[in-house]
Amino acid sequence: MPEVSRKYLYILLLVGTLIFMSNLDVLYVNIMEARNFITAREMVTMDNWLLTTMNAEPRYEKPPLPTWLTALSAMLFDFDSRFALRLPAALVALFLLVYFYRLIPRLKIGQKQAFLASLILISSFYIIFAGRNGQWDIFTHGFMMAAIFYLWKFFSQTHGLYKNALLAALFFGFSFMSKGPVSFYALLLPFLIAYGVVYGFRGFTRKIKPFLLFLFTAIIVSGWWFLYVRLVDPVAFTRITTVETTRWANYNVKPFYYYWSFFTQSGIWTIPALVGLLYPYLKRRVCNHKAYVFSLFWTLSAVILLSIIPEKKARYLLPVMIPLALNTSFYIEYLFRKFREMPLKEKWVVYFNHGLIAAIGIIFPVGAYFVLDLESYWFWYAATSVILFGIGAAMFYFLKKQKYPKVFYLTVAFICGIMLTGFPLTYALLENPRFRNISELQNKYELNIYELRNTTPELIWEYGEPISNLSEEEVLQLDDEKIGLLLMEKDSVFVQQQDRFRIISSERYDLNYVHPEKSGYKDRLIRRFYVLEKKE
Repeated sequence: MPEVSRKYLYILLLVGTLIFMSNLDVLYVNIMEARNFITAREMVTMDNWLLTTMNAEPRYEKPPLPTWLTALSAMLFDFDSRFALRLPAALVALFLLVYFYRLIPRLKIGQKQAFLASLILISSFYIIFAGRNGQWDIFTHGFMMAAIFYLWKFFSQTHGLYKNALLAALFFGFSFMSKGPVSFYALLLPFLIAYGVVYGFRGFTRKIKPFLLFLFTAIIVSGWWFLYVRLVDPVAFTRITTVETTRWANYNVKPFYYYWSFFTQSGIWTIPALVGLLYPYLKRRVCNHKAYVFSLFWTLSAVILLSIIPEKKARYLLPVMIPLALNTSFYIEYLFRKFREMPLKEKWVVYFNHGLIAAIGIIFPVGAYFVLDLESYWFWYAATSVILFGIGAAMFYFLKKQKYPKVFYLTVAFICGIMLTGFPLTYALLENPRFRNISELQNKYELNIYELRNTTPELIWEYGEPISNLSEEEVLQLDDEKIGLLLMEKDSVFVQQQDRFRIISSERYDLNYVHPEKSGYKDRLIRRFYVLEKKE
């Protein structure tokens, strides 16, 4: 089997680095990141490396491997560095890219198409989001992609069976230690279904012993942490796992067809992805029909399996983006070969898709000037305007010349340009004039600070250490002479009506980075802070 092209691999790593690491620290920490980053911080500050916590309470919902990696990255740099906290996710996104690219030639697909599929993958919306975000989805699917690569070698070769079985088991275990069985169900199982239907598991009886080694090793690597926590903290572990398993059936329930628009999550590749799914149209146009059918089965199996689970969220479609990128590449490869010769009734799809992207680039300088508050962002506005306008104009030019390969590469460059210079403009759109960070409280008062009822992860993260969460009754039973109390503004009536403490001072903290008049502004990120003193 031919090795992958180093030239293409180096280009992919360069493009991937631009997409996943440019301005990695720009966006504020969201709620999912806050939960994970708090757990990582408490690993270091409270030495909770195995019995993981959030706000000093057990947090066993997620296995700890990504949290360990994030904690180590923050120890090397700083917990105040959002770049350091997100760096492990970005690196695993590149890891996913490498194994995805290495797998494709083994389907007897050319190096060029493997390159195109990989570019589609790393410029797909949900892959970009996951690779630049401190959430654990990219870890579980990135490691599982490596397991799939070695399982492919295991199933398709007669040599190196024990080596491939062990490597597959190791990465399977890493995937499980990142987010439990999520990737097994949503990425590996659809792959096995597609492989079995299209290629078959011929000669498997001669591989029973190394496959049993795979199973044994995978179970050990996947399960040791769960067993440890179950033995050391059984009450909390049982309570948390019960809640988590119940959620699969009762939480955020959506209808079966909720994921049917899955191809839209590929962002700029939405239309090509849809065309790539049209088997009657593409079946005689692809170079490798068998590999195309495999990618189609892999994609659709993943969507169907996810649709069976009652709990549904759009971000759960991330594993579908992996086989979908491969599937879309068959259509893109066809355009590379035949675009000039295609009838106009087929070309209009290409003109519409890439023409729309080009138009966005052309109108960006004018649109951004009127929509964004550019007072502190003129450099980024100018740089982004030049890049996107230039790319948009070039795309129109090459569309007119019918040079599709250049249009394709300019589309990827469009995404790179946004990541490189456009991302800092985010705050020109979001800026909240009322923003006030809760971190001010750390050194402002020498007293115990408590929170009434609500625990908001972003607040705990910004504050910098755990905050005890109390009910009204527990607050009234405190013996402290003076306390600080955080509560939502709607709960201020409790402080005003109770007769145990007198109000010394009151302040308002707003952790919303989003402008109050824009969507995304959340009341749960606002707190009233009272300094209370016990009455004589």
